[in-house]
Amino acid sequence: MTITARPMMKSDARIRADIMSEIEWDPFIRDVPCKVNVENGAVTVTGQAPSLAARVSVIEAAHRVQGVLDVVDEMTVAPTPESLRSDVDIARAVRDCLQWDAYLPDERISCTVSSGTVTLRGSVDTWAQRGDAERAVQRLTGVRQVVNRLTVESKTVDPAAIRLQIERALERRAEREARRINVAVKDGVVTLSGAVQSWAERNAVERVAGCASGVTGIDDRIVVDPYS
Repeated sequence: MTITARPMMKSDARIRADIMSEIEWDPFIRDVPCKVNVENGAVTVTGQAPSLAARVSVIEAAHRVQGVLDVVDEMTVAPTPESLRSDVDIARAVRDCLQWDAYLPDERISCTVSSGTVTLRGSVDTWAQRGDAERAVQRLTGVRQVVNRLTVESKTVDPAAIRLQIERALERRAEREARRINVAVKDGVVTLSGAVQSWAERNAVERVAGCASGVTGIDDRIVVDPYS
């Protein structure tokens, strides 16, 4: 019988130090003024980011650190004078961004821009595309916030078939994670539950589920437990 030892828990001070090092390691965000507080593995990030892309990158950096259980994003976006764009310019940039992305059905997506907030409307083919469109717009200069109201236009697929698609995809990528994830499907909405050791694993599982045909929504209830 083989006994696997549980990894030692990291202290809050160590987690905070690792997050700051992760931010410093990324040249895109190393100069972003932010503060990080950690309490029992829960991270709170405050500060002002010069762009929405920088804000998202700081939060992603915190999620990447082993030992992080949750991240509370209390950052704000304060564009520099050089990065300010009119709503008209932002709308044009969004249109160009969508048109140049070969994986997005740009002709079915429209946007409304108000004071730097971009609202996406329309339909896409998969849940994964919905997230891809949002992330693409988040990276545009001048964008302060993205409101995603895209819907998934998909043919009806038997729930059992959707579940089987996802389970097989998880098994192809990571057998260990596949055994720890439960998949339930109802009316096109996939509910994911179970536990993984990192946010990267959690995001990867959700991405796999989002690519399945017939999925119109995801209820991600996966728990991140670095010490499981």
